[in-house]
Amino acid sequence: MADVRVEVTGTTTTIWMDRPDRRNAVDGPMAAELREAFEAFEADESQRVAVLAGSGGTFCAGADLTAVSDPARRNELDPEGGGSGPMGPSRMRLAKPLIAAVSGYAVAGGLELALLADLRVVERDAVMGVFCRRWGVPLIDGGTVRLPRIVGLGRALDLIMTGRPVGADEALAIGLANRVVEPGEAVDAARELAEQIASFPFECVLTDRASTYAGLDLPLAEALRAEGAAGVPIVAREGAAGAARFVAGAGRHGRFEHEETTHDHHP
Repeated sequence: MADVRVEVTGTTTTIWMDRPDRRNAVDGPMAAELREAFEAFEADESQRVAVLAGSGGTFCAGADLTAVSDPARRNELDPEGGGSGPMGPSRMRLAKPLIAAVSGYAVAGGLELALLADLRVVERDAVMGVFCRRWGVPLIDGGTVRLPRIVGLGRALDLIMTGRPVGADEALAIGLANRVVEPGEAVDAARELAEQIASFPFECVLTDRASTYAGLDLPLAEALRAEGAAGVPIVAREGAAGAARFVAGAGRHGRFEHEETTHDHHP
């Protein structure tokens, strides 16, 4: 029985971790399914934004520790740090936006999957944290790499070394959550956000997103040159048409009018 379920609505792909009896804890076969779902999303030119969610009211409780002693179910552990990552897609560098819809618990490897996303929509009663601190299981799905980039070094070290739970309000205050919504609303809110992002001229969205990530690894002058080199061609392909719409009266006073853009161009 599949532990990952995929729904496609318009240009949004929702990837469900669907193992509620184990609070969506990920074993080796489920990790492979997750990786395949993300690869399919990346390859589908009709799809623009993905939402990652967990069924049964829980995002993901991490790696399934019951699989450690079972060779058929054990998560991938590469001593050289290669492969796709024990949780499945955690070492991917996604080319398109991902939003995590966080409900219940997003802890240990589940937190690391949430960190893979560009944005996190978190339900008010959700809990996030490095709960694997208690069991001697290290963060090997991007947690020590992505968490400091999202919340800063001091806050990341606090969460990593103490393993303490983080509620939605604190997550919002430190930048770990981008939106806080009422219980049961994360998926709908994440899909609405995905549709909003997808409604913009999309080559421009992808270019600015890629430049933002690339700039983290480059010296300032090199990052600025790379930003310009990637962005200037987009001015002609999408920006000129957008400027013409503005001159004609659209979008004045900061209005966001989704009917101004179309989904005709896909990445």
